[in-house]
Amino acid sequence: MEPINALGRRKAAVARVYLSDGKGKITVNGKDYKEYFGAETLHYVVTQPLLLLNVADKYDINVNIIGGGVKGQAEALRLGICRALILADEENRKTLKTSGFLTRDPREVERKKPGRPKARKRFQFSKR
Repeated sequence: MEPINALGRRKAAVARVYLSDGKGKITVNGKDYKEYFGAETLHYVVTQPLLLLNVADKYDINVNIIGGGVKGQAEALRLGICRALILADEENRKTLKTSGFLTRDPREVERKKPGRPKARKRFQFSKR
């Protein structure tokens, strides 16, 4: 099987996922994913779709991630893996869809407005 390309995004993070046949190795920006993402919870987030479909040791995954913070990157990677698994086998879609892994979380940081200290915060107001 030739590598399957997919893209996952979350907040400012963009994950380019390359899925190929292998033994279950996940490489993120040249490092093992457990080394790249320090927290156990993020390891779980990354491997959720693989564990759900019982294909954790079937594919090798190579990822390039840019932008955002670690949590946004982990969630972008999860979406990218899900999209790649669907391209690999269309029957995976139903299982991933019911688990809610195919929804792209649209929440982004609101821009700072002129004349205000932050996006919505106002300067202190006093009548006197």
